[in-house]
Amino acid sequence: MAVSNNVSTFLSNIGQGVKPNMFKVEIVFPSGLNKGSDDADLSSMMCKSAALPGSNLGVIEVPFRGRTVKIAGDRTFDTWSATFFNDKDFKLRAFFEQWANQLNTHEANTSALFTPGEYMANLKVHQLEKDSSENGQILRTYELHHCFPTNVSAIDLAYDSNDQIEEFTVEWQYSFFTAAPGSRGGVSSIPVV
Repeated sequence: MAVSNNVSTFLSNIGQGVKPNMFKVEIVFPSGLNKGSDDADLSSMMCKSAALPGSNLGVIEVPFRGRTVKIAGDRTFDTWSATFFNDKDFKLRAFFEQWANQLNTHEANTSALFTPGEYMANLKVHQLEKDSSENGQILRTYELHHCFPTNVSAIDLAYDSNDQIEEFTVEWQYSFFTAAPGSRGGVSSIPVV
């Protein structure tokens, strides 16, 4: 049976669509950082932008009788970054600076967090549906495994930067990601593991 290719079919499949501004980021900081229990949701609340992670599959090119045969190679993962508003107390930026500093200190060039279990954490990005619930139902969750920050960006300061809130970007390395269906019924149940 042929699929009808008209506006009604398109609208029934896309529904309200998935909005890029409906997301939530969960960052679990290493236990050695100086933060209070009420600071746990600060990174989620102050996250201005992020991305669903992507991956790249390498290609092995093998010459064979005048042609190049392509064979699937190893998977690699790009860096992942998120941009945050700077809160009034500089708490969130200080957490990221402390995390990075414990990986390699500025002056002494030493590392307080040396083993992977101490300096790596898992991060989650939830794609939310725009619905009537306060936080939106989760459509899909991406979990980035074994993350650590490699860049806490500068914050530009200027006399002519009126009517703006400071923001900064943090960039992480991670080993791999997994994806799972969210809490709303009817979403794709195909996981990425």
